Amino acid sequence: MTTIKRIAKNTVVLLVSQVISYVMAFFYMIYIARYLGPDGFGILSFALAFTGIFSIFADMGLNTLTVREIARDKSLTAKYFINVLSMKIILSILTLGIIALIINMLNYPQETVYTVYLVALSVILTALSGIFYSIFQAHEEMEYQSIGLVINSILMFAGVLLVIYNGLGVLGFAFIYVISSAISLLFIFIVYIWKFSLKKIEISRNFWRPTLKEALPFGLTGISGMIYTYIDSVMLSLIQGNEVVGWYNAAYRLILILLFIPTVINISIFPRMSQYHISSRDSLISINEKYFKFMIMIGLPLGIGVTLLSEQIILLIFGNNYINSIIVLQIIVWTIVITFAGATYVKLLESINKQLIITKISIISLIANIMLNLLLIPKLSYIGASISTVVTEIILVGSIFVISYKIGYGINNKKTFEIIIKALVSSIIMGFFIWYFKGLNLVILVILAVLIYFTIIYLIKGLEKEDIDLIKQIF
Repeated sequence: MTTIKRIAKNTVVLLVSQVISYVMAFFYMIYIARYLGPDGFGILSFALAFTGIFSIFADMGLNTLTVREIARDKSLTAKYFINVLSMKIILSILTLGIIALIINMLNYPQETVYTVYLVALSVILTALSGIFYSIFQAHEEMEYQSIGLVINSILMFAGVLLVIYNGLGVLGFAFIYVISSAISLLFIFIVYIWKFSLKKIEISRNFWRPTLKEALPFGLTGISGMIYTYIDSVMLSLIQGNEVVGWYNAAYRLILILLFIPTVINISIFPRMSQYHISSRDSLISINEKYFKFMIMIGLPLGIGVTLLSEQIILLIFGNNYINSIIVLQIIVWTIVITFAGATYVKLLESINKQLIITKISIISLIANIMLNLLLIPKLSYIGASISTVVTEIILVGSIFVISYKIGYGINNKKTFEIIIKALVSSIIMGFFIWYFKGLNLVILVILAVLIYFTIIYLIKGLEKEDIDLIKQIF
């Protein structure tokens, strides 16, 4: 199978599973938010954010390192599996202890504490699944991960409906997270045994220390990233209360759903980028430029479209109780545009063993985010948290662009700048269409807007023949 077809296969397989998963997540999130109201949804959102911050401690970058190293040498599969799994079990136990200790120090109500316990257990089970997914990614066999994601989503969706049908509260939803994660872990474990067996496995303590040391930059980047992603919800909970957290997360979790696009491509493309670092610098630069181009072409119209349609989106999905979420969505959607633009360069630096650079940038960005939240949340509440998130993302991605340019991988191609301009022009024209016909049915308006955007970008040659050929090969 050719490189492009293998990447395309994995991307499409993951994309389909992610679309299914996120569609289900989209609907069960709506059901939860409407059923619990802003206050109850705020408790569950806080638990997800609080445990999310600590979830990376159960991994410490081992998943990413496993993908990179096995992608380069498949014979390391058994060695990495048993040793990394053993390390992650120990890290998971320590993580549970840290979560329990800190949540009890914060004097939250008993319901909130129990919700955190259950969601934390779910997070740990998901972290253990990560080693299996990493190995399948390294072997570029993403279909098994895709099935696991769909199974988890189906279980979550069915569980949420069951909880609502039985009239249970926040703890009922937390239990569903645990059950879904446990069954998904069991599934991927069985698949692993079927594909690779458990023969010739040997725990090597001498392997642990250098592996953890090598993975640490990935882990520190992950820690700063998770804190950056969820600290605003935790700080809003501590300073403003559950209802404000509910308003903020109604919009914020819609944005998190959109991250499936770079996530899917990252998983598919990272093993190949890691190989190209060893075999072909030109191929690495080429695949990076194409990735960046497509992310810009997707991100810019998303930013403009969602900004203009935020009111219809929030009221349709969550109802009048979440009217305060409209401005949050209008602001925070621009993190998506910036994240999409920077996604390719994050993976580029990781693939060329420059993960320590990302770690340093991530830590600086995290400090900036915390300071901005401390300054803006007391004054502007959820609006302040939204502004902090966007500004932090600008600092993060801007720094990555500068560093990438300095080491010879930056955006210095004239065609790339032309694509940015063409995507922006097409997005603005699409935006005028949305603004003028804002009274149309939301679904019809979105479909027409998408068609207009791609028609314009095609007419002004934003899509080159090579791009069209690439899309044809993918399908």
